[in-house]
Amino acid sequence: GIEEALVLRTAASLERASEHPLAAAIVAGAEARGVSVSSASDFSSVPGEGVQGTVDGKAAALGSEKLMTRLGASIQALQKDADRLRVLGQTVVFVSRGPDVLGLLGVADPVKQSTPAALADLRKAGLRLIMLTGDDRSTADAIANGLGLTEVVANASPEDKGALISKLQAEGLVVAMAGDGVNDAPALAQANVGIAMGGGTDVAIDSAAITLVKGDLQGIVRALRLSRATLRNIRQNLIFAFAYNVLGVPLAAGALYPLWGALLSPMIASAAMSLSSVSVIGNALRLRRMPL
Repeated sequence: GIEEALVLRTAASLERASEHPLAAAIVAGAEARGVSVSSASDFSSVPGEGVQGTVDGKAAALGSEKLMTRLGASIQALQKDADRLRVLGQTVVFVSRGPDVLGLLGVADPVKQSTPAALADLRKAGLRLIMLTGDDRSTADAIANGLGLTEVVANASPEDKGALISKLQAEGLVVAMAGDGVNDAPALAQANVGIAMGGGTDVAIDSAAITLVKGDLQGIVRALRLSRATLRNIRQNLIFAFAYNVLGVPLAAGALYPLWGALLSPMIASAAMSLSSVSVIGNALRLRRMPL
């Protein structure tokens, strides 16, 4: 008894003010179907649950089952439809107006073609991979199974995400967190290395140490390779620098003079120091040609 256009109009009007990555998809979907979208007033975001506001003079909300329950809106009649969409890997959000649930939306975030290869490369590099999401367990499992991910933490609130990062760090692990939403910001800030997607929210980008402009996980693989190569290069340069000093200082101090009467010529010492700097710089420049 409720028109699809009303559900989409209410949802898109709320999401116009949201920075969540799925919000743009909902607004675009409504506009593509010719639904007029208004502006919501009294807008507020509920971290980990959804958004609320006033649409066409009536209180409205869009979000998770947890948000609907807190607002006293029953979703029992839509539960089977929600479960069906979740098994397909879709994120389900409910739309309510006042005390009534108008309907639900299933939003699919397609996995990039490069993602399976990127995850395989990260495993080969020795990393432990955990899927950490605020989505329902069924949705998370559907996506994780397709990507071969065995560790999945679902229904995670922003606080839950930050707590998991802290727990892993307490175990002595160095943790990198990749995310793109407002709900990921606490975890991005808590992680040893926060990695934000370029198309994500501003707060996520501000909370992270690295931003992947293209939002492609292959960027993490390249960053990891470059980081390890840089550290290896630094160690090599330290060896070069110390080798010159270990050999040059005793010679300059006359270590060979008692045996052969040899002293290090100032010209040779100067050339050796210059060669030390050249070798260090030349070795560092090799990073420019490193395949990533």
